[in-house]
Amino acid sequence: MINYLYQEQNWQSQLSDLITDPRELLNILELSEQQLLSGALLASNQFKLRIPRAFVAKMQKGNPLDPLLLQVLPHHLELEDHPGFVTDPLGEEQANQQPGVLHKYKSRFLLTLTGACAVHCRYCFRRHFPYQENLPKTEDWDNIRNYIESQPDINEVILSGGDPLTLSNRKLNIWIERLASIPQIKFLRIHSRVPIVIPNRVDESLISLLKNSRLRIILVVHSNHASELDDFTCSQLAKLVEQNITVLNQAVLLNGVNNSAQVLVDLSYRLFDAGVMPYYLHVLDKVKGAHHFDLMPQDIDHIYKELLANLPGYLVPKLVREIAGEKNKTPLFGVSTY
Repeated sequence: MINYLYQEQNWQSQLSDLITDPRELLNILELSEQQLLSGALLASNQFKLRIPRAFVAKMQKGNPLDPLLLQVLPHHLELEDHPGFVTDPLGEEQANQQPGVLHKYKSRFLLTLTGACAVHCRYCFRRHFPYQENLPKTEDWDNIRNYIESQPDINEVILSGGDPLTLSNRKLNIWIERLASIPQIKFLRIHSRVPIVIPNRVDESLISLLKNSRLRIILVVHSNHASELDDFTCSQLAKLVEQNITVLNQAVLLNGVNNSAQVLVDLSYRLFDAGVMPYYLHVLDKVKGAHHFDLMPQDIDHIYKELLANLPGYLVPKLVREIAGEKNKTPLFGVSTY
């Protein structure tokens, strides 16, 4: 019943009514505060809880190990320091060429248009990123355009953040039109978790501006577990696919959430039901505060072998890690160290 209520709400109202208090989240899910709240408030002070109510509605009440809940509930383990887990695991400070611009790979670069997200995933590799110092303003556009034109190998721009689909369609369209005005740009990739956590974000206006752009649009969504993909979410994603918009999924391998070949098999098939192709399976980026999600290399290897054995090749996501300073994602299967 509760899911139908959210299907009737527009995405803007859902985005403005996020749960930000761990006590409210636990109360909705009928979980004991004493059981789970220890350290959660402190962890939320460092990296605030943010979660849409429509996403909470997909969680199982009374289950403290619900895989969706574990991705978003602040935990006292986030407060621990672990060797190798740092605030900038991907070396993005060095790649930050100017406000909004992260240029790590030869043919493409990333624009951080906003620091806002609809949901704060506790394993986020940008949880410490200094967004306020890096958001491009209107007057920065000329510098961004000049930068692109000074790099003739660039043919693709990736909109990221934060989450670019927290922007209004009007603001999003401004940036798409700006980028489309540069002849060398052929592809526009949008990385977003919003269609998974607030499926109503896929409205007619968004579909129209994406399908009518000169640029070839690729939407990369982020789902880690098949429970995130209820029928309504899948139907919304399918609307994009029906308009010839390429939709891919990237997932992160997370201890306690999806560290099972069967869970990942179910995810791939569920994505395919919506016309979405599995793209990447990321090994956890070693960001400070996320150590408890990490897995041992031998466990990762075992899970991926099982995935290969149980899925057709076209539904197997590429197992990768991003290594600071490298010119591409690093494939990991068969590599002895992670």
